[in-house]
Amino acid sequence: MSTDKTPADTTIGFVGLGHMGGPMAINLAKAGYTVHGFDLSEEAVAAAKAEGVVPVDSVAAAATGADIVFTSLPNGGLVKRVYDGAEGILANASKGALLIDTSTIDVDEARASATDAEAAGLRHLDAPVSGGVVGASKGTLAFMVGGREEVFAAAAEVLGVLGAKAVHCGDSGAGQAVKLCNNMLLAIHQIGVGEAFALAEKLGVQDQVFYDVASAATGTCWALNVNCPVPGPVPASPANRDYEGGFAVGLMNKDLGLALAAVEKNGVHAQLGKAAGEIYGALNQTDASGKDFSIVYSDIAEKSGVVKAGSAA
Repeated sequence: MSTDKTPADTTIGFVGLGHMGGPMAINLAKAGYTVHGFDLSEEAVAAAKAEGVVPVDSVAAAATGADIVFTSLPNGGLVKRVYDGAEGILANASKGALLIDTSTIDVDEARASATDAEAAGLRHLDAPVSGGVVGASKGTLAFMVGGREEVFAAAAEVLGVLGAKAVHCGDSGAGQAVKLCNNMLLAIHQIGVGEAFALAEKLGVQDQVFYDVASAATGTCWALNVNCPVPGPVPASPANRDYEGGFAVGLMNKDLGLALAAVEKNGVHAQLGKAAGEIYGALNQTDASGKDFSIVYSDIAEKSGVVKAGSAA
């Protein structure tokens, strides 16, 4: 965004109003930006509209006249689809517009998007996020950003509305590289937290007691403190909503697939990452695929013979 523009005279196009994109678009609208939002889900559009986002009927309409265009989509194929073609972002965004892709996609896909954007006279950042749905709603996300340093500087204000921290990780694709490493670590953490709760329960320790100790001890982590996989200790965690409304197993499985492809390509010894990939791959083949990825605990508990899996203390 140009330094002489304020939120009131800045238009943002937002493509993808799902669990992550919807709250981000809403927070931008609440900050005073004019936000034109598009999604194929009528329910997602209606929810964003109720909070100040202006609905539009196409990707082209979201991009036309926008100073900044955000994308928040499930995979790289969809990012390419909304970027390309006569109705795509590249063909309809104004010259010099800033494109910020918050999707988690392959590093090479992110680099290709940046190359195509620059060829079209646009600026581009890959800016995947960490912090989950809670972070998206509260505006406390962490952004891992790849792209030109001067473009990152131009995006600082708008990213500051959406997150507590934005780190410039390097050239195009670097944001995605950091995100894939982060999510592989997160998957390992979430499985470990689930196994620890199951063991504690089998040993006769109540969920709340284990949480109170581990959350203040060396086992503390986001997968425990924010995304606690058992109901009770953390009221805002998806476990208290039947694992609804969080980061889906299917998306974690996708991200692990990207991370493990990079592991193989680069010859990294990552036994825990590979084990996490197998666990989430199997879980993704069940009815749990659309649930928050912390539901891995329920699978662990069932296989462990925990009598009341996930019961609060």
